[in-house]
Parts: sequence; structure tokens; C-alpha cells
Amino acid sequence: MPKTLTPLHELAHARAGDKGNRLNISLIAYRPEIWPTLVEEVTEACVAQLFATRGVTRVQRFLLPNLHAMNFVLDDVLEGGVNGSLNLDTHGKTLSFCLLSHQIFVPEHIRGVPEPH
Repeated sequence: MPKTLTPLHELAHARAGDKGNRLNISLIAYRPEIWPTLVEEVTEACVAQLFATRGVTRVQRFLLPNLHAMNFVLDDVLEGGVNGSLNLDTHGKTLSFCLLSHQIFVPEHIRGVPEPH
């Protein structure tokens, strides 16, 4: 089955929150048929590598199959926390876009699934 490299923002949306030096990012599939591919491709190791330059020390993934979603908890990724960092914007919302810009291999028939309106 042919696969194509696709940015996550074409397949899912994200919600994020931060507390101290911990970040939560939820990744929610636009369509149920996209969910298995997300589970296969967007792993703890994948997310840890994506945020490695930010000093992440641990990534936990929690699957929410009834919602076709997953929640990632990232430790030590906010450079000491929103109030303690010298960066202009280290909030979780901004970092969720880093995840959504990540590209994964997706079967071509899934990529054509339209977003809901």
C-alpha cells in the first residue's frame, strides 16, 4: 500500500496545556479511520525526538480510543516553566504547533479523507 509523507495538521488537531515545567498535548484525529495510523506513527519515541532540543526528559502517551485521540505528557520541556523562562512564548499552545507540523507516513487512501466542517 503506497504511503505519502503528510503533516499532522492535515490529519488531526491539538489541544495543549502547561503547568510548571510539564506540557500536555492532546492529538485528536479528524476522522476515526485516521486513528490507527496516528497510534502507529506518533509514538512516545517520536515525540521525544521531536522535542529533544528543548531538553525533554520523559514523554508519556495515553491513548483515548473512544475519542480517537491521544494525550502526551512531556516533562522538562518548558525550560523551567512559562514564568521562569527567558523565551518569549514557551506556552503549550505554541508547542502544540511543533507537533502538528511533524510529518508522518500515511496510506494514500487515508490522506484524501476530508476534514469535518
